[in-house]
Amino acid sequence: MKRINSIDFTRGLVMIIMALDHTRDFMHAPALTQDPTDLTTTTPWLFFTRWITHLCAPTFVFLSGTSVFLSVKSQQNRAEARRFLLTRGLWLVFLEFTIVNFALWFDIRFHVLFSQVIAAIGMGFVLLSLLLWLSPKSISILGAILLVSHQAIQFLLSNGSPVVQGINAVFFARGAFPISPDHLFVMGYPIVPWFSLMLLGYGLGTIFELSEPVRFKKLIQLGLGSLVLFVILRSINGYGDPSPWKPQKEVLFSVLSFLNVTKYPPSLMYSLLMLGIALLILATSENFSSRLSRVISIYGKVPMFYYLIHWYVLHSLMIVLVLGQGFSWDDIQFNGFNLGRPPQFGFPLGWVYVIWGSVVASLFPLCRWYAQYKASHREKTWLRYL
Repeated sequence: MKRINSIDFTRGLVMIIMALDHTRDFMHAPALTQDPTDLTTTTPWLFFTRWITHLCAPTFVFLSGTSVFLSVKSQQNRAEARRFLLTRGLWLVFLEFTIVNFALWFDIRFHVLFSQVIAAIGMGFVLLSLLLWLSPKSISILGAILLVSHQAIQFLLSNGSPVVQGINAVFFARGAFPISPDHLFVMGYPIVPWFSLMLLGYGLGTIFELSEPVRFKKLIQLGLGSLVLFVILRSINGYGDPSPWKPQKEVLFSVLSFLNVTKYPPSLMYSLLMLGIALLILATSENFSSRLSRVISIYGKVPMFYYLIHWYVLHSLMIVLVLGQGFSWDDIQFNGFNLGRPPQFGFPLGWVYVIWGSVVASLFPLCRWYAQYKASHREKTWLRYL
């Protein structure tokens, strides 16, 4: 399958931005106590530091669907494509609850199993493998229906029996379930809302079969249409987001309120806004050929490799810096939601940006090496799983 530069660039860009949010979680002084999107306590800089990273997960999931379409189209055997998608999905779920969860908590006993975006993509691949007999148009329609309706379904199921509420938490909302007195399962990325974005991304794959000028026009139209629809629906303050916007004392904070859409689970407003931006990035990056764009695209060529490594680098660096700030090893606890960081640890937001840039830059040589290795060893099928 021939690589598409705009997909690599867009995916690389959001992977770089994603690391900013995780760096903030590990390194920012008030990260454990302050919600960056709480307009009563946040600052514009902190708000946008968090808000810009909202772009990452939906774009990553959406382009995963697009990549599936392009991969399936390049294979003659549809049954083989279905088997690969199913096994890769199960592999991603396994990675989430082993390699990724350990990187997040550094807890060898896995007291908390946290289902995040990798498991959401994995479950999406499993479900999508069952739908490959449908046309891209039908899959897009199904994705649009789920995107629009999942919030209503979530509301209807929220007042059901404990079993119904458990199903709701896994498929539509969020929830936490005790596995044992010492172990907890947390569903952070419920399946259906994120699956709807993958289905839409699969349908978008047909656009990349068009010529570049037509593709550019279609992507611009879809991106602007998504943003216009967001502005209209958000202005009405009706259905589409559980947190309506409210005028604030300052104009800037009124704008922040308007943009403060719900990610967990991804609301219709959130999805329209973030996908609109992602589509415009895809369109405008069609013909990027600068050295910087080629560097960014490297990260997009090996997203899973980068994703796994960046967790371990950030968490290990946090431990080094904790000890460097004078804390002892006993101050680092690996069995809670605090990522092992002492409550008093952390840096100002400016330093978070410095650390973020340094970590991303340090990963570039490894990502470039792995991208070259994959490109020159296409016969190694196991490389398609990482």
